Amino acid sequence: MAQVMRAAVLPEPGKPLIIKEVAVPEPGPTQMLIKVLYASVNHRDVWIQKGLYPGIRRGVILGSDCVGIVEKVGSEVDSAWVGKKVIVNPGLEWGPSREVQSPSFHILGNPTDGTFAEYVVVPAENVYQPPLHLSDEEAAVLPLAGVTAYRALFYRGRPQQGNTILITGIGGGVALMALKMATTITDKIIVTSSSLQKIDRALELGATDGYLYTHDDWHKKIIQKWGGVDVVIDGASGPNIPQIIDILNPGGRLVIYGQTAGKIPQLSTAKVFWRHLNILGSTMGSPSDFEEMLELWNAHKLKPVIDRLYSLDEINEAFEWMDNAKQFGKIIIKI
Repeated sequence: MAQVMRAAVLPEPGKPLIIKEVAVPEPGPTQMLIKVLYASVNHRDVWIQKGLYPGIRRGVILGSDCVGIVEKVGSEVDSAWVGKKVIVNPGLEWGPSREVQSPSFHILGNPTDGTFAEYVVVPAENVYQPPLHLSDEEAAVLPLAGVTAYRALFYRGRPQQGNTILITGIGGGVALMALKMATTITDKIIVTSSSLQKIDRALELGATDGYLYTHDDWHKKIIQKWGGVDVVIDGASGPNIPQIIDILNPGGRLVIYGQTAGKIPQLSTAKVFWRHLNILGSTMGSPSDFEEMLELWNAHKLKPVIDRLYSLDEINEAFEWMDNAKQFGKIIIKI
């Protein structure tokens, strides 16, 4: 009889996840079977559950992040991995170019079964030792948000020592990861939020200044106090992009990694070309980005911000908490 495991399965887009028993997957020749200890929730999971993501597979096990123990390896994988604690780079089949992902690139947790389960199968090349200074819970939240923030900030944004950096929408996982990493290169970090409480907490974590983007003059206040900013890391897009263009110093770089606030309204391209501004897109990260991200966290002993922990049986409550934007930091699922 095949071994079974508990998993959070999406019966169909728009429906709550259901906890059910499914067969434990078998690793292929170049894969590993990992016993999941902790996973974490990303906005991507919520969007898939709500049916707002392309290519959703009915019956998929969601989840992209995890920390776990290698239970079994394929015939072409070094058996010394068995019994080791690991984390997983959730970006699958990135391809040979660091500049952009390949057409076959996809993310663990759709369409490939993900980490909201007792076991997950992943390619051996995507498996890494977690930073030793992190707890299991802390390591579990690092992969997707960490690599997304690292690539957006360092590979695409390319800040120089002492640059002024603006991180929008502080409180979300990627934004807080970017804040943590930005502290390694500058002490001029501005954040925005719709919540004064989140701004105050960001200031405690190393941000230098903060503004409510719900105020019409937020960008004018930044210009008045700071003159402008050199790099902006933004996961919202939407109606605030024209104001962000106004904030950028000549030669500045705006890196967009998401669109939670919707489409960008009319934009003055004259401001873009006259001031030599750079508008850059960024999605997830390459294997090199992931490895460099781990090196940075190890070198500076950085720690992620944890919001709260749920059990696997409470996963729909965790999704609702994130969907209502109540979190400050990452949400953990104990498997």
